[in-house]
Amino acid sequence: MNRKVWLIGTCMAISVLQGCSTDKGDGNTPGETAAEKPKEPFTMTIYAAGVKAEEFDDRFRGALQKKFPHITFEYKTNGKGQEIADLVTAGTIPDIIRTDVPNLRNNYIDLDLAEDLNPYVKKHQYDLNRFNKVFIDEIVDAGRTGALYGLPVPPYFPHVLYYNKDLFNRFGVPYPKDGMSFDEIYELAKKMSRADGNNIYRGFSAASNSILRDNLFSQPILDPLTDQLANPDRWKAIFSNYKRFYDIPNNPIESTTANETNAFAKGNVAMQVNLHSVYLIIPQEIDWDIVSHPTMEGAPKLTAQRGPAYWSIAKTSKHKDEAFEVITAMLTDEIQMEDSKKGIPATVVNKEIKDALGKGHPLYSTKNMRAISYYDPIPYTPKRKANLPDVPGSKQQALLFQAFLDFAQNKADANTALRKLDEQLKAEVEKEKVK
Repeated sequence: MNRKVWLIGTCMAISVLQGCSTDKGDGNTPGETAAEKPKEPFTMTIYAAGVKAEEFDDRFRGALQKKFPHITFEYKTNGKGQEIADLVTAGTIPDIIRTDVPNLRNNYIDLDLAEDLNPYVKKHQYDLNRFNKVFIDEIVDAGRTGALYGLPVPPYFPHVLYYNKDLFNRFGVPYPKDGMSFDEIYELAKKMSRADGNNIYRGFSAASNSILRDNLFSQPILDPLTDQLANPDRWKAIFSNYKRFYDIPNNPIESTTANETNAFAKGNVAMQVNLHSVYLIIPQEIDWDIVSHPTMEGAPKLTAQRGPAYWSIAKTSKHKDEAFEVITAMLTDEIQMEDSKKGIPATVVNKEIKDALGKGHPLYSTKNMRAISYYDPIPYTPKRKANLPDVPGSKQQALLFQAFLDFAQNKADANTALRKLDEQLKAEVEKEKVK
């Protein structure tokens, strides 16, 4: 009896410290905490179209491997046979997909990949208020169901006016300044568009697709409520604002949006409205700087912008909770601060992060980066009513640019170009109705 009492007492004393158990720490007994149980290793696939593996590794891989040592991260980007639709057909669907608003439907929702992140936000008590509200609201509206189909990943792309300092110096014309209007830029463009010997110098250019899509009125292409072109009179004013620049002698528009967007890099264009983007390549020999996006008569004094991409979860993933944790790990203040220093605009509202834009970059640290935040950003364009058939944004944009190009090249007047655009949009809507 005394020995039995002694054993019970000893066991109780030991249990205070470590639990009276003879298990080998397999994590299945009540005395062992969940933290002591080793996490099962697995592979998670992340897919981002248009983002090279080197960029992903530089921005994210180190932090992810440190935080999730039990996960092997496989990264994929697009290419021949590697578009997201190809992966769906092959049954090799990634866990995390980088989506965007123009292609949200055709490259995510229509492929039956959409996963609402709202339950994960609630479960993990994740604070959405740390992001620019515009970015959250737009992805919800674009999804048209009230679901949150992604979290915004830098960069977003604010518009600015680039200018070639060498050309302004050559012709003795003062540089453009922050806060100028398109009317003022037009006067500068007339002075800078000229023939000099055998060389033609253009005064103005623009990334034509983005200036129309991200216009200062937040004007949609397809009407949100009816099956037609939204507000043709407004589009006529937008078209006319830009066409006058291409009517200046020695300043014709290029024949494709790619050529027009890349015109500034040739060195013979004095000014160009374009996105601030770390992906925009300007040759080192061009001495350039930026000022704020010009304002337009009748439009709010705001900065045009292209919204960000989003990290989304595929509904087919077997690791959805972990995927959400990985996504939030790629969007921390620490990573966004490093992005900002490199010149990548952050998607969070943290002022310290925004103020650091470009300060750690050898080139951007010498530029007028204040121009990017000189005005507040424009609201996103209204989305289609949920019960109406929609046309993919990328298709709408292609039709819009072609209409503008016909007008800018004097192949059609504004009314004719816009009437044709209206007919094309209606035809695309009819196609959607029978899908």
